[in-house]
Amino acid sequence: MPASSSAAPTRKIIHIDMDAFYASVEQRDDPSLRGRPVAVGGSAERGVVAAASYEARAFGVRSAMPSVTARRRCPDLVFVKPRFDVYKAISAEIRTVFAEHTDAIEPLSLDEAYLDVTENKGGIISATHIAEMIRARIRERTGLTASAGVSYNKFLAKLASDHRKPDGLFVVTPQMGAAFVADLPVARFHGVGPATAAKMERLGIRTGRDLRERSVAFLTEHFGKIGPYYHGIARGIDERPVRANRIRKSVGAENTFGRDIHDKAEMREALGPILDKVWRHCEATGTRGRTVTLKVKYADFRQITRALSGPRPVDSRAALEAQAFRLLADLAPDPRGVRLLGVTLSALAGPASDGEEFAGGQFALPF
Repeated sequence: MPASSSAAPTRKIIHIDMDAFYASVEQRDDPSLRGRPVAVGGSAERGVVAAASYEARAFGVRSAMPSVTARRRCPDLVFVKPRFDVYKAISAEIRTVFAEHTDAIEPLSLDEAYLDVTENKGGIISATHIAEMIRARIRERTGLTASAGVSYNKFLAKLASDHRKPDGLFVVTPQMGAAFVADLPVARFHGVGPATAAKMERLGIRTGRDLRERSVAFLTEHFGKIGPYYHGIARGIDERPVRANRIRKSVGAENTFGRDIHDKAEMREALGPILDKVWRHCEATGTRGRTVTLKVKYADFRQITRALSGPRPVDSRAALEAQAFRLLADLAPDPRGVRLLGVTLSALAGPASDGEEFAGGQFALPF
């Protein structure tokens, strides 16, 4: 039993993650695509990959990869235009399956969510059994496969769902937690992105065991307020609850470059995949926002942000790009060089009908 659970009953958390969701939907609906390497989004000439089938992943094709790179790695790659309305409709079916067991559902995106089944509608003791039922029901209703992770907290449940993908189920018990984390690379930890993983590497932190050897003070000094979270997960501890009807206030993406960028034209080009990622989320969820924020980190690690807000939400990828470029114009070029760019869209709201104002400044992310 983890130390954190001694004062309270152990939670039973399930993380469900659909397998190559967008690509699997396309292969389901078009038999000619089955067994072939498929990329959803982009094209052979431009753009970025939104999702890749497992056949494409075998060639090293990944989401957020430039299309030209994906084509170079896999010459037989088939590009398919995304159908977000279809993906959202299937997500609604999946959400219905979740709701058969619990109302404690926290969506992360269209294709994954956390469920707290400590108390569940069927009074079922085994969270593993519930996960098996959910996976079978999803397959029955949608013809698609889902992977599931079961554990006593969110961090471990998410790690577990990745452990036997695709179409897998893995359980991390309280007795296994700390040992399961110890030998895993920190780059696989949810909440540790590429830039943070690289920083940890420079500090000699490569695995969960390495992370566990660092004190809270050390991790806070180097990583700020998220330091205590890293200290906890290295020990299999994560106290975050599953938050039903989670309110998402912003959506953003950023990229740390392998070399510093000095040229304004190159910066505009580097913003392309970042803007694509933000707008894909907007299209997939129907979200729109009024405030565009540009984040710039220079080679000397000094960081600034600039924002523009309009009376109505940004309604297209082109409009998002125009706002971001307008913000960039005042910040570049800079003799220091730029090592990171990021774009965030905030003051979010859900979809409105033509001519209807968006109500409120927040958006409950659907699943």
